[in-house]
Amino acid sequence: MPITLTESAAKHVANYLAQRGKGVGVRLGVKTTGCSGLAYKLEYADVVSPEDQVFESYGVKVLIDPKSLTYLDGTELDFVREGLQQGFKFNNPNERDRCGCGESFRV
Repeated sequence: MPITLTESAAKHVANYLAQRGKGVGVRLGVKTTGCSGLAYKLEYADVVSPEDQVFESYGVKVLIDPKSLTYLDGTELDFVREGLQQGFKFNNPNERDRCGCGESFRV
């Protein structure tokens, strides 16, 4: 299944890349950490690596390494504002459990 961005997330990434003056998209991944085992990684990408899986939503590239794709398959990345807080939110259909502090998850 593809990895997608909501329109809100795509606009936020595109605006940030434009302000930054460089970049090809956003790189998503997972790392081992926390009480539940895995945590999301998100960073702006300046180059596409040969091993990257590339998806596109609303004109914005989403890059994922093959190892992370197993855990993120079908994920939608949203950008939300809740009160005074704003940030990216991962809507991952593979996520089965999340630790109490919200830092890590389990599939």
